[in-house]
Amino acid sequence: MMEKIYIIGVGLIGGSFALDIKRLHPETKIFGIDHNEAHLNEALSLSIIDTTATLDDLKHADLVIVAIPVNATVTLLPEILDNISDSTLVIDVGSTKEDICDAVKNHPKRRNFLAMHPIAGTEFSGPSAAIQNLYKGKTNIICEVEDTAFKLQEKALKLFSEIGMRVRYMKPKAHDKHIAYMSHLSHISSFMLGKTVIEKEKNERDIFDMAGSGFESTVRLAKSSPEMWTPIFQQNKTNVIKTLEEYISNLKQFKEFMEQDDFEAIYKEMKDTNHIKEILKGIA
Repeated sequence: MMEKIYIIGVGLIGGSFALDIKRLHPETKIFGIDHNEAHLNEALSLSIIDTTATLDDLKHADLVIVAIPVNATVTLLPEILDNISDSTLVIDVGSTKEDICDAVKNHPKRRNFLAMHPIAGTEFSGPSAAIQNLYKGKTNIICEVEDTAFKLQEKALKLFSEIGMRVRYMKPKAHDKHIAYMSHLSHISSFMLGKTVIEKEKNERDIFDMAGSGFESTVRLAKSSPEMWTPIFQQNKTNVIKTLEEYISNLKQFKEFMEQDDFEAIYKEMKDTNHIKEILKGIA
């Protein structure tokens, strides 16, 4: 039983883990570590964490969940592993995995670390965005599972099962390549759609009144935290650039069809792409 859990980064992702663990195991004590004092106070007032802590306290931890921007994880993870006991499990939730795994590949306590990426979240950030059941039915990508001590793997998988996550295993390089298409490109598209509209539609009232549900759902991710997403794009730069090249090529092709009045080709493009609804059937 994991009695002392330390959450480093008490925002949406870390906070939602805390809420689920507290619901499942009310006797667990949850400690919060965050460089943002306001976030810690908010997490305390919302009962997401029981008390605050520092990195020096990690030697008492049964489980450490690292839920901070990926550039900070690369820097901080070796220090976290330096501070833990031999029986502590450390997991990170970053949206990129290759650089994070590389940062600790030769660390003496590499066996205490499990690299993962829960495919879950919302466009909101901070402790107030944390919700119960965020991870229910969601896929959790685990990387380099063979490098984690078997006993600690078992602990982690039991927790993920209790929370309701599906588990899939992947190499860090493959994860970063696929996630560039499945997540990172979506965020860039949303940010740039929002930018285009804000630049051209100067009257905010018009935007508010005329934006239907299609626009709202497409631009939803543009509300996401730049503090979190800039480091993700930086760490996954090569894969993101490749996806952007392919996306821009498709946009140019669509524009050319429009210029040529080739609406038969446009119809075919959209009809072929309709297949996505069959692939995604059943996703909430």
